Formats: sequence, C-alpha cells, structure tokens
Amino acid sequence: MGNFSPSLVVSDGQGNVVDIPEYTALGVFRRKPDGSEEIVKEILAEEWIPLPEGSQLMELPGRIPVGKDRKSGKIVTLEGDPKEKLVAVAAFVAPAYTITHHAVWKRLPNAPNLSLYAYCAVGWYKDRFYVAALRIDPDIRQDPSQFNQERIETAAKNFLESYSNNRLAEHLIKNCALTYGCPAAQNYLLNRWEMPLPTSRTCNSECLGCISLQKSTGICRSQFRIDFTPTAEEIIEIAVPHIETAPYPVVSFGQGCEGEPLMNPQLLIDTIKGIRKKTDKGTINLNTNASCPDIIGKLLGVGLDSMRVSMNSSRPEYYYRYFKPLNYTFKDVLKSIEIMKCKGGFVSINLFVFPGFTDQPDEIEALESLISDYGIDMIQWRNLNIDPEWYWKEMNPPAQDGIGIKKMIEYFKKEFPKLRYGYFNPYLATK
Repeated sequence: MGNFSPSLVVSDGQGNVVDIPEYTALGVFRRKPDGSEEIVKEILAEEWIPLPEGSQLMELPGRIPVGKDRKSGKIVTLEGDPKEKLVAVAAFVAPAYTITHHAVWKRLPNAPNLSLYAYCAVGWYKDRFYVAALRIDPDIRQDPSQFNQERIETAAKNFLESYSNNRLAEHLIKNCALTYGCPAAQNYLLNRWEMPLPTSRTCNSECLGCISLQKSTGICRSQFRIDFTPTAEEIIEIAVPHIETAPYPVVSFGQGCEGEPLMNPQLLIDTIKGIRKKTDKGTINLNTNASCPDIIGKLLGVGLDSMRVSMNSSRPEYYYRYFKPLNYTFKDVLKSIEIMKCKGGFVSINLFVFPGFTDQPDEIEALESLISDYGIDMIQWRNLNIDPEWYWKEMNPPAQDGIGIKKMIEYFKKEFPKLRYGYFNPYLATK
C-alpha cells in the first residue's frame, strides 16, 4: 500500500469531525499495568480497512487527541488553544468486524468513564475514513444493506396483530426491534436467520461491562433489561414458526436485554422440550456464562444444540476480575463445556477481544489450552465494549507486549485449522 498513512481525526467539541493532515493516526499498543498511561504505535498499512457501513464515529468527552507529527516523528498531544477545543475521536465498528487497535487519547482530570462501546482507532485517507479492524465473519445477517425500515415497520404491525397476547413478542418488537434497532430482533421480524429469545430478569454475575445493568459506576447502561419472565408457551408460540419457516433458523436464549438465562432452568427445559415436540428443525442455542453444569446436561437431554460461552479471559484470575461471579467458579464453566462436548453439543467461545490484553502471550497460551483440552468448536471474536482505561485498571495484568490481534488470529488459524472463526452463532445443518 506504499505510503498509506491515514491522518489523525479530531472533533471540535460540537460534533464536527475533521482530519489534521500534519499528524498520523495512532493505535494503542498496550497500557501500563494500572492503566495510567498508553503505550502507542503506528498502525501497519495492512491493518487499516475502509470504515464499514453501519459504523459510527464517537466524540470522546474529556479526552484530547494524540497523533504523530509527520515532520518530527514525535508523538504529540494536541492541546489546541483557548479558542479551539479539540476532542479525541474513535469509531464503533459494525457487527462482523473485530478491532485490532484502540484509539489514542490523553485523558483530562475528572473526565467521565466512557460508555459501553469498543473504541477503535480511526483515520482519514484520500476522502474516506479508515479503521484498524478486520472482517472476521462473512455472514451478512447484520449488514445494514440487509435492512429496510419500511419493511421492518410493516412486519412489526403484522406481528403485533398476530401475537397481541404474547408479552415476549411485544418486547422483541416494540423494545428491541423498533426502539433499540437490534439487528437480531429485526431479523426475527423479517423471518430469517437468528431469533433472540430473552427470558431472564436476573443474573449470577456482576460483569464490569454489563450493558443492561450498572451499579454505582457512573456509566449509563446501553438498554433496559427485560422486566418480566415469559412463559414457555409464549416462547414456543413465536419460536416454532420462525424455526419452521426462516432460512438457516437459529433461536438463542441469552441476549443483551436480559440477565443469565440459566437462572430460569425449568423454563428453559420446558421451552426446549416444547419446541422439539413440534419441530426438529433449526438450531437451539444458549448464550450463557455456563455457570451451572447440571442444568447444561439437562438442556442437552431435551434438545439444546449449541452453547456460546462468554469469556474475557481463559485465565481464572482475570475472568473473575471481569465477571465477578456470585455463586459459581471458573471450574463450573469448564465443567459445563466438558458436558456439552461429551454429549455431542457445539461449543463457541464468545471471546471479548481487547487489543493489548487478549493478544498477550500468556493469554494466548491459556486460550490454546482451552481449545485443545475441551475441543472448542468455534471462537467468536467479539469486541469488548468498555472504557479501555477502566478495563485495563481493573485487570491490572503484568506488563507484557501483545503480538497483535490480526497476528493472533492468523496464528490460531494455523494451529487449529478445524476451529471455526466468526462473530455470529452458526446454523448447524445436522438435522
């Protein structure tokens, strides 16, 4: 790509974004163990891609831009002058993309913690934005090009009339699809692919980055948690038609608008059993923290097909610092995976990717062991949505240089050629 070197992108504090050609955009390489200072680097040309459709640019309150002076080669904090307020900018990339570098900034005293997004490095080159990311999943199921708002609104009206007495249908349509614009809920309305099935108001983890519940953190949750528990009949009523008629149908318990679905074990058992009495089509999936091995065994017995286990780390010490489990251990998580695999189930790891931490050699070694020891079928390389400084301070890992997210993925593809790589829960065409 020759001299490809995107320029630094900044905001004027009023939402107007411009580039400063005299400076190049940088990415965070790693931070000091306590999160107090960034160690930055230039991003390689091959790690930049055009800003994907559906991504968003974000102004970062209380944070000043940092770039590399093209003439001097020095890394500079752009303080601006009294009349010019410069604010750092990052990108929140669209689904199916994994970020490789966080944006760089200098945090001002008393700056608030950032909201729950992944803050990707962004630059400007020849009339377009670029980000430090890669497409990890070719599946188009959440690409913006697949959604037509007029069709969604028409489908919503029809579904509400058809399921006028079904609280879960109303929640998925009014809250998820129409208010939050959840692509999974919108795909349900459009009768295709993966359908969300939120069920739980409670959780047995207190995750740092929980998007539906934050306690005394000063961070606004991204969405409200479901405030009722649907019945098995309500779930079955809307899940079965989707499985029977949608292309590549998947129905998934465990969504962003709920707690942990394993908190209602009998509901899951009754629901899966009821679905399987009516149809043997489709993939029934559980997104979970995998905290209850005994329940996993029972769910498998009635027809659960796949399980996606969320992890920020394969090392117990750092898992505990993020998930803050209330009544289970990391050994319970591993036992659930073991049970699922021993009985022929499909297991994905929902890996919370955090550049500079996820790609540390010790972290890579632990993930390798997990894949080898338990026969993991798939890694979903999903970006961790959290203030990077806050996360790094909470993890406080030893100073260790990461090898880079892109290089890490390439390494795993070589070491585990049968492992699946992606972003979404797959349809398992085994029936």
